[in-house]
Amino acid sequence: MIRVQAVTVAGIVAGYAADVVGGDPRRGHPVALFGTAAAALERRMWADSRLRGLAYAGVCAGGAVAAGAALSAVTRRRPAARFAATAVTTWAVLGGTGLAREGDVMARHLEAGDLPGARARLGHLCGRDATELDGTGLARAATESIAENTSDAVVAPLVWGGLAGLPGLLGYRALNTLDAMVGHRCARYERFGWAAARADDVANLVPSRLSALAAAVTAPGVGGRPARALRVWRRDAHRHPSPNAGPVEAAFAGALGVRLGGTNVYGGRTEDRGTLGDGPSPQAADLGRAVRLSRLVGLASLTVTAGVAAIRRH
Repeated sequence: MIRVQAVTVAGIVAGYAADVVGGDPRRGHPVALFGTAAAALERRMWADSRLRGLAYAGVCAGGAVAAGAALSAVTRRRPAARFAATAVTTWAVLGGTGLAREGDVMARHLEAGDLPGARARLGHLCGRDATELDGTGLARAATESIAENTSDAVVAPLVWGGLAGLPGLLGYRALNTLDAMVGHRCARYERFGWAAARADDVANLVPSRLSALAAAVTAPGVGGRPARALRVWRRDAHRHPSPNAGPVEAAFAGALGVRLGGTNVYGGRTEDRGTLGDGPSPQAADLGRAVRLSRLVGLASLTVTAGVAAIRRH
């Protein structure tokens, strides 16, 4: 069993390295293929019903967990196959390099004063309405998205991979994808997407706080102070309406020494996200620091994940 644990750890590390080196494929990404299948199923199952939404989430996420469990079973006594399966799956569910690339592209647009280009690009990071955003607003939106997605697309998959191996990796990514697809607060998904949204909240409770802690610990890597990041996290996280985005964005704000939060517009709907941090508003130069902090948080989380996976049975 020690051998299986070691192979699982090695596979997770290799998958993380593959994401750092190569990032996401241009076409045929496994997560995108899952999303296409989930969208087709939604068209058949949708109803303005929480019960129907629960069944939909159960079929999609449960199917992913079952696939991971089957893959885990067939590779239990085949170390090379287990390593390859874990590495490929870890690579497929991570999005750290894609996130960093989008942050870098946004920074270049803003540094060049290309607001139309930056507004068009913001949709690659979040669903916020960018029509009326100036350079400062775009930099804030991108920084907040980098913070939140560091937890969702890097830390949480690693945590669930460390805790539950292949089923954890696939199950978490399926659930997070469903939340992005049907977890919106709109008329169509208010009831149907409720189960997916709440399950994603639960799945991210621990990873989001690990992300916040990692941001505080690694704050010196971006010229910040751990004490300040912890203070802002403790003081301001509750101001954010999301129980998971709040801690991460607050810790990033404290680590970067900037002020995040405020009023955001999503599809004509206005939300007050509260004020996080007490520094100046982020600028284009801060996006590069946010990307670097995201990378450092990912590395710190990989270390924790490897330790957890080493003592778990998969």
